Amino acid sequence: MLLDSLQHKGLRQRLLRTLHGKGITDERVLTAMGNVPRHFFLESGLDKIAYDDKALPIGVEQTISQPYTVGWQTQLLSVASGEKVLEIGTGSGYQAAVLCELGAEVYSIERQGVLHDKAKNLLAQMGYRPTLVYGDGFEGLPQHAPFAKIIVTCGAGHVPQPLLSQLAVSGRMVIPAKSGGALYMFVFDRISETQIRQTKLKECSFVPMLQGVS
Repeated sequence: MLLDSLQHKGLRQRLLRTLHGKGITDERVLTAMGNVPRHFFLESGLDKIAYDDKALPIGVEQTISQPYTVGWQTQLLSVASGEKVLEIGTGSGYQAAVLCELGAEVYSIERQGVLHDKAKNLLAQMGYRPTLVYGDGFEGLPQHAPFAKIIVTCGAGHVPQPLLSQLAVSGRMVIPAKSGGALYMFVFDRISETQIRQTKLKECSFVPMLQGVS
């Protein structure tokens, strides 16, 4: 049974104030995160720390991202209601739920079968209806392209060209990728069919993006 108590809601509001103080100022993003009970995506033993601003384990050596990171990436993505969004790395399903709250048409790929199955069941219980795919995130979903927005929630050793090719004109991709031996957040904006603008932001930390399926 999924229980979102008054205590959980209070902790969530405290977290939102923390995120606002760290620079997450997009009210739509904060509202979306306020509507998604993060503790649903964690084991019951982590219930008390579900609203701390830190990454937490979700099994198979993966984590649910730090709330600040979710807010930052989502704010950078600048999602409009109705836009088709591709997420690489479903993980727990939390980021997909936040995107659904923003009114996006969400497609999400996960390479870990156990995480894909858990996220699919949980998101359905919560009333969200993203299209979840078990597969290789490096390949994207060409059959559903182009996408207005693409978000990658794991650290890539390089920027996958298939993902860039699936980005619509005027679309945006937010991805953590290696540069000079460190991981940085990048924003790619497709200006035209032939032109893409790249913006390198600050250093960040993510679990690695791996090819194939597990």
